[in-house]
Amino acid sequence: MMFKKSTSQAFPVYIVVSMLLMLGSCSPQNTLRGVFKSQSGHEKYAAALKDAKLDQTGLGQQWVAASAKALQAPVPVTLPFKETGYFPADKPSAAGYRFTVKRGQKVAVRVETKGQNVPQVFLDLFETDAANPGNPKRVASADTTSLQLEYEIDEELPHILRLQPELLRSGQYTVTIETGPVLAFPVQGKDSRAVQSFWGQDRDAGARRHEGIDIFAPRRTPVVASVEGVVSRVNTTPIGGKVVWLTDVKRQQSLYYAHLDSQTVEPGQRVAVGDTLGLMGNTGNAITTAPHLHFGIYQFGQGAVDPFPYVHQDRTPPAALQIDTKNLNAWTRVTKEKTTVREAPATSSASLATLGRHAPVQVLGGSGSWYRVQLADGRQGYISGSLLEGVEKPLQSLKLKREAPLLETSNPEAAAKQTLTPDSTVRVLAKLDDFWLVKDQKGETGWIPASATR
Repeated sequence: MMFKKSTSQAFPVYIVVSMLLMLGSCSPQNTLRGVFKSQSGHEKYAAALKDAKLDQTGLGQQWVAASAKALQAPVPVTLPFKETGYFPADKPSAAGYRFTVKRGQKVAVRVETKGQNVPQVFLDLFETDAANPGNPKRVASADTTSLQLEYEIDEELPHILRLQPELLRSGQYTVTIETGPVLAFPVQGKDSRAVQSFWGQDRDAGARRHEGIDIFAPRRTPVVASVEGVVSRVNTTPIGGKVVWLTDVKRQQSLYYAHLDSQTVEPGQRVAVGDTLGLMGNTGNAITTAPHLHFGIYQFGQGAVDPFPYVHQDRTPPAALQIDTKNLNAWTRVTKEKTTVREAPATSSASLATLGRHAPVQVLGGSGSWYRVQLADGRQGYISGSLLEGVEKPLQSLKLKREAPLLETSNPEAAAKQTLTPDSTVRVLAKLDDFWLVKDQKGETGWIPASATR
């Protein structure tokens, strides 16, 4: 087998494999481009492919194309999210997921891999810009066989996570994407379930809006530092009563603690996360209400922002995997007429396509009770696991009426694996209108024009 370049030249596969093994064993410092520390592992690997001229091979071009496609057409998902998939060695691929996280939250990504020869996986997180959606900005990356990544969200913009393995290695992966608060909860022993009054609610008969959240707890419960910082102000005001201001230099913001029964810090004091700043009370204009903490966040030069995402921990676990992992990277077929392919693994998600019974789809991964599939035209979407079956049992066996090429894909321009002669017997595995997925007498799987059976 030869890997074609874009020109008439070609590299024998043993040379490609040898060069890739050399790339995998070289440290970034041993390459010219490795001196640029801002490069991600993915960028260094792509640069090394180019230096070795492997980007001119068919395999290298497929790797580059898969990388771009994962960013151009990521699947939309809702967090928390968990998916198991498979990277085949013989077909360069990448997975892309698009999601939005609230400002004040951090996204946490974990990737686990399995297999006899586990590939190095490149994990990159991108931020998109509505003004220039075709040019996402990389904001975080990781690349090891045990991947973890955390990133604090600065703006509530769509983000794209891309997973891509090195060439010529296969393996199963499970990616988990969750969110968490960037700050610790400001009341000892409590969490966001203790919040009873939220951002933006009316105050003073609608004369003003609530610029914070109210957290209720017994009187004199310790109120604690949500972040390492410096106490900038300790005083008493008519509205806030006994208050403490804590400066969060890292995020360029101030945290406001109001209605305290007493304060236990001094201006200029440096505190660590969890240090007591004061005790819960109802001073100031909260004198007629139960003891609670008014907690606010004021960003330098911008004013108040909703503090709830900054301290809210979502305890909803990702959906447990319910699909059959033996179907990963395998062809399957639809079992019912008018089966909907959806953009995301949820019945509420938009419809991407409608398939007829026995239509073939290739399984790329699974999330909860949904399969992520690739259609014959290359599009990706999700189908409920109950609507697919394996193709081990053929739909029928028949003899061809005329000579037919056994194609690699359901495209008349696709390369032919071989030519089947008239009267050749094939087992039909799945059907499209113009092409059928079949297996010949030698066990070779491919596509034939449906006209060859008539």
